[in-house]
Amino acid sequence: MISATVVTIFSLVILLFSIIIHELAHGYTAFSLGDNTAKYAGRLTLNPIKHLDLFGSILLPFLLFATGSPVMFGWAKPVPVNPYNYKDQKWGDVKVSIAGPLSNFSLALFFGLILRFLPEAFLISSPGIIIALTYIVIINIWLGVFNLIPIPPLDGSWILFSIFPNWAKQAEMFLKQYGFFILILLIFSGGLNWFYRLAVVIFYAITGMLP
Repeated sequence: MISATVVTIFSLVILLFSIIIHELAHGYTAFSLGDNTAKYAGRLTLNPIKHLDLFGSILLPFLLFATGSPVMFGWAKPVPVNPYNYKDQKWGDVKVSIAGPLSNFSLALFFGLILRFLPEAFLISSPGIIIALTYIVIINIWLGVFNLIPIPPLDGSWILFSIFPNWAKQAEMFLKQYGFFILILLIFSGGLNWFYRLAVVIFYAITGMLP
């Protein structure tokens, strides 16, 4: 039987590296569009030390765990990019912004399909691997869904501002000023539960199981 402590530590490690891959996706997409900012900053690496954010990568996940939150998430230091270097000035921002969530959904799909098509005998005999795959999939789906919420500093806000620039002019200043506080309010008021339910639906669609 796997202890709750081991599961928690494993989930935090998976969360950390999923966040790092998310940020790398932003950086490499910007790099592919002609922007070397992330490369010169030494951020195109899997070395977690280069990406750790004290609050988002360490304190917040442990705070959520300590308070018994049903959702676990965090963030790394944003990868620096310079949109003026993009070869695609029209859609560059959208491509870079959406690359992070897409990396998480891709990881979830890859490991989720493995989970879905494992032989039943293996599912019964190897519960540890099943738990590991389940956490990899649900954490990455949740990160993808969470980051698409259109509130700064999440990716969804930059996608929204890029696709609807006229509307963004009216909302961008307000959301940039108060977005972080709105986000914290959603986190600790249970307002993210609807998004988590969406993540569970996506998990079921990929794996045929409930997390």
